[in-house]
Amino acid sequence: MNARRLLPLMKANMVLFGALAANVGIAISKFVAASVTGSSSMLSEGFHSLVDSGNQILLLYGGHKAKRPPDALHPFGYGRELYFWSFIVAILIFSLGAGLSFYEGWVHWREPEPMRDPMVNYLVLGVAFLLEGSSWTIAVREFGRAKGSTSWWQAIRESKDPANFIVLFEDSAALAGLAIAAGGVWASHHWNEPRIDGAASMVIGIILACVAMLLLREAKGLLIGERADHAVVEEVRRIVTAQPGISAVNHVRTIHTAPQAVFVAISADFDDALTMGEGEALIERVEADLKAKLPLLSSIYIRPERSEDAATIVKAERRPA
Repeated sequence: MNARRLLPLMKANMVLFGALAANVGIAISKFVAASVTGSSSMLSEGFHSLVDSGNQILLLYGGHKAKRPPDALHPFGYGRELYFWSFIVAILIFSLGAGLSFYEGWVHWREPEPMRDPMVNYLVLGVAFLLEGSSWTIAVREFGRAKGSTSWWQAIRESKDPANFIVLFEDSAALAGLAIAAGGVWASHHWNEPRIDGAASMVIGIILACVAMLLLREAKGLLIGERADHAVVEEVRRIVTAQPGISAVNHVRTIHTAPQAVFVAISADFDDALTMGEGEALIERVEADLKAKLPLLSSIYIRPERSEDAATIVKAERRPA
């Protein structure tokens, strides 16, 4: 694997391992605190951290499987397997994280249980906030480096590496959940109203459901297939247009086959004076130039095509069925 492609994967794994280590410890401490104090929101937070731990394991597994080289059955490689597991992660956040949190809160709202000494909850929430904050800081720093000058929301929409923004969303939801859980524990104990703790658990479930829906939307787009960044497409067009022997570039179509791998199909109008041998040599030069300047182009297909014919095909593709 190309070193330029390997580095982002290593950084993504670092983010995932950091989040996994934090969530495993946090989940255990939350379940212990919930059993000692009877807090519904703490139990929901335990489910939340447990689901997050499983999610990080699935993303690490998907990243490992995605590194397999191309074969006869999958000639473009297995990179999009990471997108599949990202979709599964979003479903788990919705069904298990949000579902269990909301259900647990509803049960405690309908059948409230008196809360015992909340001090254990405060201690666990404080430690959890520090650990989650550390994981969140790592995720924010790595994603901030990757996005450059692009806005955060635009960078998330255009990101082709789900591991980074999934951890970012999970940790952000976790920090919000911790704050809500702490507020629910305090309010329940202060006013001696255990139903408030159940309500806090339901709010945590709603937050997780919103995060899951957002992740499902992003994972769906990656799984179906998204184009490369606009700057990459324009750079391909510029490189091909600058080649002697090519009079025009009709279209450049791209699709991500992995976070750091792009398939590109180029339709170009070659000079009519070129012989077949000269055309073949020109295609080889263009491919070599593209791979040297854009290493993320894993597969390149160049089709000689008259501009008039290409325009007719594009019109036919845009015509409604």
